[in-house]
Order: sequence, then structure tokens, then C-alpha cells
Amino acid sequence: LMDDAIVISENVAAHLRRGKKALDAAIGGTLQVMPGVLSSFLTTAMVVGPLAFMSGKMGAVLKFLPAVLLITLSISLIEAFLILPAHLRHSMKKMETAERKGVQAWFDARFERFRDGFFIPLVGKATRQPYLALGIMIGLVMASYATIPAGLLKYQAFPNLESDVIQMRILLPQGTPLARTEEVVAQAVEALHQLDEEFSARQSGGKRLVKNVSVLFNTNVGAFESGPHLATVSADLLRAEERNGTVDEMLGRWRELVGGVPDVISLKFTDKERGVAGKAIDLRLQGGKLETLKQASLDLQAYLSSFRGVTDLSDDLRPGKPELRLHLKDSAGIFGMTARTVGDEARAALHGGTGMEVLFNTEAYDVTVRLADSDRNSVDDLRYLKIRAADGSLIPLSAVAEIEETRGFARIHRVNGQRTVTVQGTLDTNVANAREIMATLKKRFMPQLKEKYPGLRFSSQGQDKDTADTGNSLQTNLLIGLAGIFLILAFQFRNYVQPFAVILAIPMGLIGVAWGHLALGLDLTMPSLVGFATLAGVVVNDNILLVRFLKDRLKEGADVAEAALQAARARFRPIMLTSLTTIAGLLPMLTETSTQAQLLIPLVASLAFGLLTATVSSLFLVPAFFVILKDVGLLSDDR
Repeated sequence: LMDDAIVISENVAAHLRRGKKALDAAIGGTLQVMPGVLSSFLTTAMVVGPLAFMSGKMGAVLKFLPAVLLITLSISLIEAFLILPAHLRHSMKKMETAERKGVQAWFDARFERFRDGFFIPLVGKATRQPYLALGIMIGLVMASYATIPAGLLKYQAFPNLESDVIQMRILLPQGTPLARTEEVVAQAVEALHQLDEEFSARQSGGKRLVKNVSVLFNTNVGAFESGPHLATVSADLLRAEERNGTVDEMLGRWRELVGGVPDVISLKFTDKERGVAGKAIDLRLQGGKLETLKQASLDLQAYLSSFRGVTDLSDDLRPGKPELRLHLKDSAGIFGMTARTVGDEARAALHGGTGMEVLFNTEAYDVTVRLADSDRNSVDDLRYLKIRAADGSLIPLSAVAEIEETRGFARIHRVNGQRTVTVQGTLDTNVANAREIMATLKKRFMPQLKEKYPGLRFSSQGQDKDTADTGNSLQTNLLIGLAGIFLILAFQFRNYVQPFAVILAIPMGLIGVAWGHLALGLDLTMPSLVGFATLAGVVVNDNILLVRFLKDRLKEGADVAEAALQAARARFRPIMLTSLTTIAGLLPMLTETSTQAQLLIPLVASLAFGLLTATVSSLFLVPAFFVILKDVGLLSDDR
């Protein structure tokens, strides 16, 4: 927000130092930089504006940011053009004859000594060896980008957000009595108390780690079932800002303390999800019979379990309650029985059927007839159940049907009409990387699985899908923004080559993004990329005025190398002021420890470190680029 004011104020002060009156300096200094400042605003708007239309979960979080940013920048621009010059005129009247003394004089002397004695000679070297300067910058960008495929800089979809609640979600087979579920819950609570004792000893001030423990029966988020076989044990923890130890440590230790539960289908140790990240492992299998999907799911889980840090693997195709299946024998045709008639007879005997209707006080009531409980409480009772054949005779059910004791599936999930099994798991990001695991899975294992089970279809959900959706959207919007920047600059410079001198600042920002994340120990995340996209609209601002001043010197007849040195010298102070004030405003966010700030820290790191490297490198790269344009004959006569 201060950049426009800094640029205008510094230029007005420069006019005043040339001997102009305060009024003339305020007007002349403002008008000189007005086209560049306006272009800077438009280029920022071209990059930030499309971010409002990002898809995916990250887009939903950040869709209001561009609107707020553009409104505040617009107001700042109006203030800088219409209000600030009047203030500068009044404040600089005293500077017309006054000499700078004390700290101001001391700072000016050392600043000019640094600029003229160190910075300008380096720019001179860049203009004398422009191809070497350009090659060094390109090499730095390539080396910075190489940290990602080399594995030095890890990528994950979203930053880890420390939760204040941890949970153990219990899923036992359907039909499990409540008493058994209570035993498992008691085992989990006892382990939780042991966890509290161990970790409370690490807390400062004698604080307890676990503040509250709660148990919900008949509840398991994600199980899509209900019954006494479900339960969730939750623990409210000391706030993340106040405690020692990470949630991943606590969940891992809780899992160890609980140990094995032999009859459980699924035990998930998780925090109460926060932020916008989906599940690290969330895979979908479709096609074929349910039995085939189940076996493919088990094979997939076995492969995933070989990765270190992958735990709590399960799928949503789970066994249901015990059931009996009737399979018609060939002999059924002799008795004139079909699957439907056998089923109707068995259902009527076990569940009852309407035998007659009676009237009582003018009200009609159905009379349901069924076997007594004592005659239908075992498989043998069903096997010897008498059913009526087509000729009216009574025959045992076993004469026409075989009885199979089995379990069905508790729930059959369909997506777009296709039978679907979803495999999910938990990932400890301290020892494993979801992106690397998914890449290995798709490249090495899925082709084998599809070959083993023909017709099987595979798709990734969760973090992998969110990253793809948001990443593709971000890439498209960034390209739109860059195209807009190019058109604006081409219109201002009246040239289709010179805009690249400004746009070159964008890849220079990648140097700071990569090494800044490494210095802070951060992984590259989707907010980091959003920060880099936003950076693209910010770093070009200083270069616009640098190029404009360089072109003005060329029009005055200066040689391109001399014009580059003069422009770099004239713009060094405002460029450094705008960049350093922006970085200074961002630094407090990098030291913030609150949970809410963890999502924004990668974004801020991209902006702060990227702006630093883009600013410094551009002061050398733009002069060198114009010398190269002159050397290859692309610097037009009209400059």
C-alpha cells in the first residue's frame, strides 16, 4: 500500500534537490512517475484479479483476497495522486532552504557511498559483460528450480496445521454388542491417560496436556454407519501455541499404547481436521464385482503399507451383519418351486404375513401370522422349515434350497452409477511425502493392479485431486495475468521486446522462493505457489519505472550503457525503499506461532524472499538486458 506513496515522494524530493520550488517539485515529480505508477497498479491487478476465480479448496479460501486487495490498492492510488502531492508541497517548503543534518545527513552520506562506491560499479560490470550477467541469473534460477525435483525442497499440498483435538475412531464388525465396544473404548481411554502422563512432564509450568476426554458411542465420522459397534474417543489438548510436542508425535504414541485390537475393522488415530487440506491418502477404485473390488483394495492397502509413515489404512467396503443366503437346488423344479416362491414362503414364515383381517368397533385390523420364536432361532429350524409346494404338499426347505451362512457388505457405495471402493489412510508428513508416494504408486503399482484386475478404474481424491485442481487453475490464471502484463507494458513502451525486461523479474523471484523456504525449514505448498503468483504482480512494479527512466535517458541522447547506469542510480533509492518496507511489513508474519498463521506463512515467505531476490537481481538484469537488445539490434531508434 505504501509503494505508490514512496515512489512519488522520493521523486518529488529528487526534483526539490535539483533546485525546484516545492509546488513545482510536487507537480513535476508526481506527473513524471504517474504513467509508471498507474501501470504498476494495472499489472498487479492483472495478476491478483484472476486469483479470485481459482478452483479447488484453496480457491474457496482465497477468493475474497483479490477483491479486498484491489479495493485497498485503488484507494491508495487515489490518495497518492490527489492528496499526497498537496501534503508533500507543505512539508517540503521547509526543505527548500534547510540543510539535512544529524542522522539524516549521516544516513545520506553512507547511502550514497554504498550506491556510488559499491552498487553502481557492479551494474557497470553487468553492462560490460551482459551475457555473463544474464547467464548467471539464468543459472541461479535453474539451480533454484532444481531443488524441487532433486528432493531438497519437498512439496506437499498444504501446510500441517496443529490441531487442539485428537481422536480415536473405532469401527467393529456389525452385530458387535455394546459391551465389546465399551471394552475397546476403555482400552483407548487408559492409553490416553498414559499418554497424558508422558507428555505432561514435557509441558512448562506444570500444565496438563489433556484438558478433557469425551466418548461418543454410535459415532464414527466417515464410517457412514450407525450402531453399537461404533465409537469415537476425543481428547482436548493444550493449545498448540502453549504445548511442547506435535500432534503427529502424540498420535503415534497413542497408537503404540493402545496396541492391537484383534476383532476391530478399523482404528483411526487422527486429529480433528483443520484447514483446507484433504486426506493425504484417498484413492478410488471402480468397476467389476464387489468381491473383485475388495481384493483389489486389499492389494492396494498392502502396497501402501510398505511405505514408512503410512498408517490406519482401510476401505469403505466393510462386512455387514451375519446373514443366511438361500441357493435354489435343481430339485426345486420337480416341486414346481421357483426362487421367488421359495423366498416368499421363507419370508412369510420368519417375518410373518397377513393371515386375515378382523373388524373391531368398525375398525379393520390385519392379523399377522408367523412362526413362534422357539421355531425360528437356529439354522436347523430354517433348514427343516415346512413350505408349501406347488401341489399343496408341505416339504422341508432343505429339499429345494441350500442354506449358506455368510456376511454381506454393510454399505455399497456408487459414484456415477458405478460400484466404488474408497481406500484411505493417514500419513506422517515428518517421515513421508504424499506427492512422492502418489507418484510412485501411479508409476509402479497401478499398471500391475489394472493388469491383474481387468476393467478396474483408478482415480485419486483428497490432497492429490485438490492439488491438481487448484494447481491447474492457478497455472491458467497466472498465464492470463502474464498476458495482461505483457499487453499493458507493450502499450506503455510501444514496443513488443522491451516488456520482457520487466517480466524477467518474475523468474528471479523463484530464487528467493526456493531458498527462503529451505532457510525457514518449510515445504513448498499450494499457498507458496499462490504467493509466487501474487509476487509476479508485485516485482514488475519497480522494473517498470526503472525501464521508463532508462528510456528517458536514451531519448536525451545517452549511450545505452550510460543510460542504464544513470537509471539504476536514480531508481536505486525508491526501489530499495519500496521493497524493504514491504519485506519489513511481512517479516512479523514469518515469526507468528498461532495455528491460524500456519496457512499464510508459506505465502508470506514466497512474497518476502522472492521480492528480495527479484529486486536485487533486476537492478543488474534490466541494464544488462538493454545492452543485449542494443547488441542484437532490437533496440529501436525511437527508444
